[in-house]
Amino acid sequence: MTTELQIKKLAMEAVHALYGETVDDKLVQVQMTRKDQDGDFTVVTFPLLKFSKKKPEETGEDIGRYLQSMMPEIASYQVIKGFLNLTLSHDYWIGVLNHIFSDEQYGFVPVTDSSPMMMIEYSSPNTNKPLHLGHIRNNLLGFSLSRIAHATGNRVVKTNIVNDRGIHICKSMLAWHKWGEGATPESTGTKGDHLVGEFYVMFDQHYKKELAQLIESGLTKEEAEKQSALMAEARELLRKWEAGDQQVVQMWEMMNQWVYAGFDVTYKAMGVDFDKIYYESQTYSVGRDMVLEGLDKGVFYRKEDGSVWVDLTSDGLDEKLLLRSDGTSVYMTQDIGTAKLRFDDYSIDKMVYVVGNEQDYHFKVLSLVLDKLGFNWGKDLVHFSYGMVELPEGKMKSREGTVVDADDLMAEMIKTARDMSRELGKLEGYSDEEAEQVYRMIALGALKYFILKVDPRKTMTFNPRESIDFNGNTGPFIQYTHARIQSIFRKAEEKGIVWKGAAPSGLELNEKENNLIRTIANFGNVVSEASAMYSPALVANYMYELAKEYNQFYHDSPILFEENEPLREMRLTLCKVVGNIIRKSMWLLGADVPDRM
Repeated sequence: MTTELQIKKLAMEAVHALYGETVDDKLVQVQMTRKDQDGDFTVVTFPLLKFSKKKPEETGEDIGRYLQSMMPEIASYQVIKGFLNLTLSHDYWIGVLNHIFSDEQYGFVPVTDSSPMMMIEYSSPNTNKPLHLGHIRNNLLGFSLSRIAHATGNRVVKTNIVNDRGIHICKSMLAWHKWGEGATPESTGTKGDHLVGEFYVMFDQHYKKELAQLIESGLTKEEAEKQSALMAEARELLRKWEAGDQQVVQMWEMMNQWVYAGFDVTYKAMGVDFDKIYYESQTYSVGRDMVLEGLDKGVFYRKEDGSVWVDLTSDGLDEKLLLRSDGTSVYMTQDIGTAKLRFDDYSIDKMVYVVGNEQDYHFKVLSLVLDKLGFNWGKDLVHFSYGMVELPEGKMKSREGTVVDADDLMAEMIKTARDMSRELGKLEGYSDEEAEQVYRMIALGALKYFILKVDPRKTMTFNPRESIDFNGNTGPFIQYTHARIQSIFRKAEEKGIVWKGAAPSGLELNEKENNLIRTIANFGNVVSEASAMYSPALVANYMYELAKEYNQFYHDSPILFEENEPLREMRLTLCKVVGNIIRKSMWLLGADVPDRM
């Protein structure tokens, strides 16, 4: 039982013992005391006044005396209006420190065969272009959420749905067929996903040129789009693919394999992976069959042109297309089929979709459609809606070729980490291979931390140079704090200092030591809240506060030069635990920490 829960339980007992009332646990609020006030934990007494029939100060005094009599660890208490601030003894906090040190899994909930299963979908790339900065945010959020979910006692299935069919894929295919001259990744020396992406951009360039010519001939933009021969060819290619045309399917398979090989390289460099990958080319037909079944049951309806729709006006939405008039599928159809296959494959208790907030409406519709089809998990799906990521110069556009490529960005980050580390002389004495491993660790730590520290629901601006700064709220600052801690233990060994691994009792803690232990003790609460709120940002910002607290302690409190041996033991234990918590927190973000920087 955590300290907060113990105090909460005793406060409820106090209300019953003092005032003869049974209080709902939701009315008893226990929180960490504000830094501008004395104390460790605060009981909010305002909601309890209706039971005490007394003033806030009197109620606080009553409950404070009761808690102190029942919990000897409470050294003192102070009442400030409706807030009862409790100060726990130094020995209590040393005991907490030793408990955390002895528990390697502190803050994490064990996972068993009977733990609930959560499936988290992330990445969801199109096979007509390489992964870019927007995909990086998606992948990092999804992967971090999967680790946070696992750390809070869930069996987790990490899944990806590859958008490997549709009109956008056919645009790249058509451009390669018309203007590619048989180009391959091998013949051009170009990574497969990059090569296919180039043809997607090429299609858009030719399409815009064709539209301009049609508009110049006197057509409106809408008329020009309808008469575009190039777009008609792309649609025909899609129809042939869905009809199983052998030549079209062979071209599609060849180009997709180029892209899959490229994606695998990028995922590995990014440090993310998946337990199961689904492909829309395999799921869309399942969705189409489900839509036709829903049509037969009267759940959906068909318009005069043959298209199939669902009417959601009674649910506060509108009508939504499920099958086009030519029988081809839309994204909604594919998502319906994918959802069914997933729940056929796994006994999922919670389905989480990590998809940008421009798809908010889509997932409202998907939830309702699945519910109307009779799937009881439809209304329980979670759309983890996150904001877009932009550059200082503005938004990115794939079809115009103005995106920041994920491979290029990671390579540039590693180069920047290398240059800055060499400039600061951080890795003198390392072999070239060892140094390169640390450069990569710093670069990816910087990238992941900078993206994940932002509230995921907000649009963010990514500045590569700012993210890799060794000072401030950055990944390298936190990584350096971890490296500093490891350096202390290397120096202790050099000095012949034997650390026993536990802090002795009977010591007086200074303010910074006390604050640091309190911050460490809150780790489990932070992980739990990050899981409940689907927010890796809570872990990231907690870690920054912990690193700041530690560095203040480090600068003000001698460690290896402390002559009081018990005090030195306690401070070394404190250092070790902070290092462990930083390492575990970075793991939750999908990042690593070096032992030396």
